[in-house]
Amino acid sequence: MPTPPRYAINPNRELPWNGLPELPIAPELWRTPDILEQLGRAQEALGRLHGRSVAIPNQGLLINTISLQEAKASSAIENIFTTDDELYRAFSATAAEQVAGPAKEVLRYREALWSGYAYLAEAPAFTRDYFLRVFREIKQTGEGIRPPFSETIIRQGGSGPNAGKAVYTPPRGAGILEAKLDNLLAFLNDDETHPVPPLLKMAIGHLQFEAIHPFRDGNGRTGRVFNIHYLVRKGLLDYPILYLSRYIAEHKEGYYSALAGVTQRGDWATWLGYMLRAVEATARLTFEKINRILAARDAVLAVVQAERSIRRPELLTQKIFTQPVTRIRHLTEDRSYSLNTARDYLNKLVELQVLEKQVVKGQLYYLNRELYAILAE
Repeated sequence: MPTPPRYAINPNRELPWNGLPELPIAPELWRTPDILEQLGRAQEALGRLHGRSVAIPNQGLLINTISLQEAKASSAIENIFTTDDELYRAFSATAAEQVAGPAKEVLRYREALWSGYAYLAEAPAFTRDYFLRVFREIKQTGEGIRPPFSETIIRQGGSGPNAGKAVYTPPRGAGILEAKLDNLLAFLNDDETHPVPPLLKMAIGHLQFEAIHPFRDGNGRTGRVFNIHYLVRKGLLDYPILYLSRYIAEHKEGYYSALAGVTQRGDWATWLGYMLRAVEATARLTFEKINRILAARDAVLAVVQAERSIRRPELLTQKIFTQPVTRIRHLTEDRSYSLNTARDYLNKLVELQVLEKQVVKGQLYYLNRELYAILAE
């Protein structure tokens, strides 16, 4: 059996790894039977999700629900936690209402998800400006690529014997980050010179971005937004609805261990296998959630249609399944219903046990319990 090619590793975790190898990696590092077998399973699961999602006429059903959960899970990886109740109420807030704390951070991630998606819909390729746009939206900052004097070091967390020790020191120096980002962008955008299957290119690109670590903070969340945008760019999804961060949040130690395995041991197989399993598992999970949401919507629609006093039951049902928490203005702001009709209909749905009325700090909310339960699992 031929010896697999060597990948230059980080010789000293205390020093900036300016020798981070450029892309592409040697094909032998990803073209192995195990990785290709896992690639096939991930592609199949993602293809099934894509086929199911494009058949849904009301994409808002997925856009507001799945993307909120993705934002919540990705933020949790960075130890930014909020409850579903806080998040859904914050998402339903008006511009005049103050949203603060972790829920605000999560909503920034969601805005970055859609801001980057809109950017790529117009841009011919991934660019430095794309990464800057996503990063700045997440962090609500005007900062750019970290300056050469910024001594960024990734340290071991926790309180164990290795706490505080350097795990990795990303590249540093005048023009170095820019050059490495340009190499990453060339790899991502040129499929003729670098003909790597999209799911593997996404995984390789994500690791390279995290290894470059171009920003002072927010690199993890920016990289996870990129993952989903790359799949959309390659036509594997129509909308950024893959719930990928849930797997990473649930296997957080494996995520960081696999990242470190590449820089410390040149172990690309573990990293690529991890990411392909993440895509497969979350594609199946998202597919199942979509089916359950649609089944719940249809069941509620039958109840609403049976209530003869409610006009346009399909529209009303669509409204309450677009997001877990509905407010009266969600039915009136596009003039779907008058104020009195909207209030009467939502209260009728409370009587029918479709919705649960909640009053929090003087604000009235209507919680779709079925949708809430599906998203929480």
